[in-house]
Amino acid sequence: MFDDLPPDLERLLTLRVWHAMWLHRIDNKIAAVRQREAEQEHGRRRRPPVPDWIVELGIGAGNPPTQVHAGDCYAVAKRRRPIDRDEARRLLTSGLPACTHCRPDRHLGILE
Repeated sequence: MFDDLPPDLERLLTLRVWHAMWLHRIDNKIAAVRQREAEQEHGRRRRPPVPDWIVELGIGAGNPPTQVHAGDCYAVAKRRRPIDRDEARRLLTSGLPACTHCRPDRHLGILE
């Protein structure tokens, strides 16, 4: 058995207080990490699903559509709305440009 602890009561009590203080700090940190992970998981569950297709909207009266994107495109602007496959095909065939990064026209089978 290890007996490297101090022999007197005063130092033993000091060590006990010191270790209790650290145990309290560690328990608080564990609780904070668990809370943060629970909040992140809650956010993941509540996040709406990524749409299949997005139309980017312009500035001005009525926010005219400017470009069609795939739902997971990184280049889409803040002004946008989700659309379904049929509307994406209709917009592209009516002359609205496709995003040059995600190329939704290729995914939808629309030839140039």
